[in-house]
Amino acid sequence: MTTLNATIAEAVRPVSGPSGHYRFTGVLRSEWTKLRSVRSTTWSLFATIILTVGIGVLATATVAAHWQHLGPDFRLTFDPVRQSLTGLLFGQLSLGVLGVLVVSAEYGTGTIRATLAAAPKRTQVLAAKVAVFGAVALVISELLMFATFFIGQLILSGSAPDATVGQPGVLRAVVGGGIYLTILALLAMGLASIIRHTAGAISAFVFLLLIVPLVLQALPSSIVNAVGKYVPANIGATVTSTSGVGSFEGHNSFSPWEGLVVLAIYALVALVLGGWLMVRRDA
Repeated sequence: MTTLNATIAEAVRPVSGPSGHYRFTGVLRSEWTKLRSVRSTTWSLFATIILTVGIGVLATATVAAHWQHLGPDFRLTFDPVRQSLTGLLFGQLSLGVLGVLVVSAEYGTGTIRATLAAAPKRTQVLAAKVAVFGAVALVISELLMFATFFIGQLILSGSAPDATVGQPGVLRAVVGGGIYLTILALLAMGLASIIRHTAGAISAFVFLLLIVPLVLQALPSSIVNAVGKYVPANIGATVTSTSGVGSFEGHNSFSPWEGLVVLAIYALVALVLGGWLMVRRDA
């Protein structure tokens, strides 16, 4: 811990200027050092890759192997792009956990005190975390979406309908899937900045992502009609659909880009609230 504290202090040390002043680039460098040097980052990204690619391959391979025996309803509505991106449903959990740990781990170990001692502007610290982790999450997410798409279409080719990037809605679905994953990870970071406890923030993230859709299924259709399209899982289903039309229990949803804007608002509200609480509360 002493070594990490020293690293944090050195990373944000003023390069020049009056005493007590530091640059945002120094805070960014500090956050990048912390993100790449902890084992949770490696394991979380490894789990994201395995789950996203592995589940996507399994889902497309299953369809390719049984295509001739599948019913006409399934064939009529089959979306090869969304099928190949099935692993996104599981990869979003592991990437969200990493988003939580980027914030909550420092509170759990107490190293947040060293961070805030070196960089007293707390909102600047949170902004640096968002910038560094957001950039990493976006690169990883987009690489995974394109990888699972191309592998999935290769598996489907010759056995079931497949898709190419040039077809309508395909590139938007693949790129949108990566953006969706990134925004969810930032939402998880926002929850962690509010709750400041790893288990609590992960529980809140899982509840929002998995439990809320299950609860809505048990409610009257009038309620589902009103709030179903705001559910993150439904937004993700719409974004990764080549038709651009998703549904929640048969009800309409936002368009893909509208859904991403709604999700981005969720993340922004969580991060702004987390930053406000970060300033008002003790470390």
